[in-house]
Formats: sequence, structure tokens, C-alpha cells
Amino acid sequence: MSAHDDIKTQLAAYEVEHEKFEKGNAAAGTRARKALAEMAKAIKSRRNEITAEKAARAEAKAASK
Repeated sequence: MSAHDDIKTQLAAYEVEHEKFEKGNAAAGTRARKALAEMAKAIKSRRNEITAEKAARAEAKAASK
């Protein structure tokens, strides 16, 4: 699974657990926090992927000149 897909999955999980938490389910708050932590990891991974891709594109562009 790509980091982008993982972010989307964790966001959906967070939204479900957030709704349960807002209705008074305290355990859902813990699961919502876990989904946010996992999303933060995936976001960091995706940022690194984007940076690497940008560097590769810049290198390819420089090599073609």
C-alpha cells in the first residue's frame, strides 16, 4: 500500500472513531488518537517520497540539458 493510500485509510478510520467519541464512547477516543498517530507516520513517509521524486525529476532535467 502506498503512503497516500495509507493516509486515506487512516483518515477514514479516524473519522469513524471521532464520530463514536463525540457520541460519548471513550475507547473510540483512544482509537482515534491511534489513527492520527498512524496518519502522521504515513504523512512523514509521503513527504519523503515526494521529496525524493522532486529530486529525481530535477536530476533528470539537469541531465537532459
